[in-house]
Amino acid sequence: MPRPDVLQRVKEAEEAADDIIAEAQADREQRLSTAREEAREIREDAETDARELKQQRLEEAREEIEAVREEILEEAAATREELEAQAKRQQEDVVEYVLERFEEAVHAQT
Repeated sequence: MPRPDVLQRVKEAEEAADDIIAEAQADREQRLSTAREEAREIREDAETDARELKQQRLEEAREEIEAVREEILEEAAATREELEAQAKRQQEDVVEYVLERFEEAVHAQT
């Protein structure tokens, strides 16, 4: 029959092994919890960065659109001024032409 001190040592060794296993499991759970928390923080930071980048790109796009709009408006204003100047230059010719046609029409009726 085994000696009681050997059985006691085996029992103590098993208890120590159980304690080591329990401690390792607790450590594992703690590490998993910490890793999950770090992953959550990284994800939140990435989402924040993505939102900020999106805002920045939208602002840059708006600025570019505004610059193009201003350029188009300036070109349109220059074209309008050219057309107005051209119309003024042709105004006398048009008045003279209309008067000639009117006079021809009046002479044709008489």
